[in-house]
Amino acid sequence: MIIVTGGAGFIGSALVWKLNREGLHNILIVDDLGETEKWKNLVGLKYEDYLHKETFLDLILEDEIHGGITALIHLGACSSTTERDADYLMENNYRYSQALAKWALAKDIRFIYASSAATYGDGSMGFSDAREKIPDLRPINMYGYSKQLFDLWVLRNGLDDRMAGIKFFNVFGPNEYHKGDMRSVVHKAYGQVRNRGRVSLFKSHRPEYEDGGQMRDFIYVKDCVEVLWWFMENRSVSGIFNLGTGRARTWNDLVNAVFAAMGRPPEIEYIDMPESIRDQYQYFTEAVMDKLRSRGYKAPFTGLEEAVRDYVVNYLEEGERCLA
Repeated sequence: MIIVTGGAGFIGSALVWKLNREGLHNILIVDDLGETEKWKNLVGLKYEDYLHKETFLDLILEDEIHGGITALIHLGACSSTTERDADYLMENNYRYSQALAKWALAKDIRFIYASSAATYGDGSMGFSDAREKIPDLRPINMYGYSKQLFDLWVLRNGLDDRMAGIKFFNVFGPNEYHKGDMRSVVHKAYGQVRNRGRVSLFKSHRPEYEDGGQMRDFIYVKDCVEVLWWFMENRSVSGIFNLGTGRARTWNDLVNAVFAAMGRPPEIEYIDMPESIRDQYQYFTEAVMDKLRSRGYKAPFTGLEEAVRDYVVNYLEEGERCLA
């Protein structure tokens, strides 16, 4: 049995798709479907059972989950970078993760969890995932801080040699449609081009970056699940790792790739960035990938233009087709 928390969400459902492609169906999905549309990500996937996240936690605390569990991939969390309820993030992203990690380690179950590039804050401390660098990071939003707290708990208790934490950078791809404002710019840009023929990007408020020249490390969700699968297969590899391509690209590059995939000429308008987010805005992110590579992960990452084309042509233009 493999347990995937957040298994109906973006990366979680993509991972279940990958597990199915590897011939694995004995999967327990844990999530909170609520009134969202993310249940659609489960249609076509093969899995054994579904549990609400609170029911699952209760069963964990009562030691009522049994049955040859080999891995717990903990991807469930509140991933909104604008969430203001700090107590909620503490309980949902920090305390909940602690409970699952303690249970998995006590049972000798492979534990892999989602951290985030949001832990790097404004990037002034760099983007190295070296163990000694992580305690110095200063997140600039509560979501990033909740992820940083769990990373620090792992390090403080010497658990990073018994589990794997993944600092996801800017992930995009199929199955993200339900994420509202947290959807990727690829998804948003596709809708803008289809509906009005142009894309809006934020102006730069720093002279060293042109409008639309702010940079991110964009990574395709299909590459992310290949890495997660590799960690499942290589149980001895532990620690906290970056997961990006290692190459930053501009927002202009990204939306130009969307226009190209749709066969449309580029038309970009630049709008003022809301003052409420200017102090929390990252102008540059780029994953340092030496650590993962040094541990033996050799597969290449999909190029930006190729990934955007696959997403647009094979999923978005096919009526928001899900991975299945």
